[in-house]
Amino acid sequence: MKKTIQILVIFLAAVVLLFGGYTWLSLHWSYSTGERAGLLQKFSKKGWVCKTWEGELLLTTLPGVIPEKFEFTVSDDQVAERLSANAGKRLVLNYAQHKGVPSSCFGDTEYFVENFQVLKD
Repeated sequence: MKKTIQILVIFLAAVVLLFGGYTWLSLHWSYSTGERAGLLQKFSKKGWVCKTWEGELLLTTLPGVIPEKFEFTVSDDQVAERLSANAGKRLVLNYAQHKGVPSSCFGDTEYFVENFQVLKD
């Protein structure tokens, strides 16, 4: 009986360590990086338990064309405050794509904005 409990505890510890390692790796290793330019349409902090900063950028290619939405997450509160102050402006977002993040507590999307620039009209 004592041996079974030890094996169970070791197994559970290994599962927790593997899950923690996978989570850390998915958040710190990016699949791709890039930039997207457009109009910041929506930006808010949302979530039932885990509050995350989520936004939408409208990507326009030509006047008269229906814009495509680029949904993104911001994990840095300082970047989120600056973005919130620039709602409604044309921006260039610098992002990293993190595939396989195991929970929506880190963000609703796989695109994490790290910085941005405001475009001059």
